[in-house]
Amino acid sequence: MSLLTHLINGISLGSIYAIIALGYTMVYGIAKMLNFAHGDVIMVGGYMCFCATTYLGWPPIAGVLLAVVVCTALGVVIERLAYKPLRMAPALAVLITAIGVSYFLQNAALLIWGSSTKSFSSVVTGDPIQLFGGQLTITRVTIVTIVACVVIMVALTLFTGKTKMGTAMRAVSEDKGAAQLMGINVNTTISLTFAIGSGLAAIAGVLLCSAYPTLLPTTGSMPGIKAFTAAVFGGIGSIPGALLGGILLGVIEIFAKAYISTQLSDAIVFAVLIIVLLVKPDGLLGKRVSEKV
Repeated sequence: MSLLTHLINGISLGSIYAIIALGYTMVYGIAKMLNFAHGDVIMVGGYMCFCATTYLGWPPIAGVLLAVVVCTALGVVIERLAYKPLRMAPALAVLITAIGVSYFLQNAALLIWGSSTKSFSSVVTGDPIQLFGGQLTITRVTIVTIVACVVIMVALTLFTGKTKMGTAMRAVSEDKGAAQLMGINVNTTISLTFAIGSGLAAIAGVLLCSAYPTLLPTTGSMPGIKAFTAAVFGGIGSIPGALLGGILLGVIEIFAKAYISTQLSDAIVFAVLIIVLLVKPDGLLGKRVSEKV
């Protein structure tokens, strides 16, 4: 049963990576920029839920809603202040700005909440489910995380494929200039993309802290990097790719920790990424796009 336990834990962790990876893949797919401050938005979401449930005594669902609202607004503000002025700037300028925003959010969290570890109370309560006579134990957080990932992926796929705003997002992704000529508000579309990605980051942050109940100003740094790796792994710009990359990355990490080495698990994850990119540079579900010069 240990193999099945590790598999379920890997899928649960991978589901968190997949939700975070959606923010990277949507922003890159539509705005063609890498938002490396995304991992710190995860941290802000965790702190918002922590403050609402611990200091204000709000119920967990209210804490989650507060985290989503604050992170959604934060994503729009970051895009308008930091990225919009650099819309036509070189990619390196955007990358440096993203790193600067990341450091700003981390240090702001240090000033507000300090550097001490906060004990996060899980927003998911209830006894774990016992299967096969108690040989297999599945926590409620694991179930909620996997279900939330599936629901978000289905909802986002339907949104981008069936709604008018989703069509606008796909048009902006293909050609910003042509989309603007067709009457699409490119700035609003990109802002909405950041808003959705940041709102999902808040959910991922709450689920991450519920599964691993500690909170620090650097909480989102490593999960953010691994989620970016998952997005590249699956094919950055592809929503199904974010799901596949996240799940595979989570499973590989958990199995590496269980059967190889806890210290080497991160190195193994990134080594697998390098191998995949050597074989298929566009990622598992990525598509090679030819550009006319």
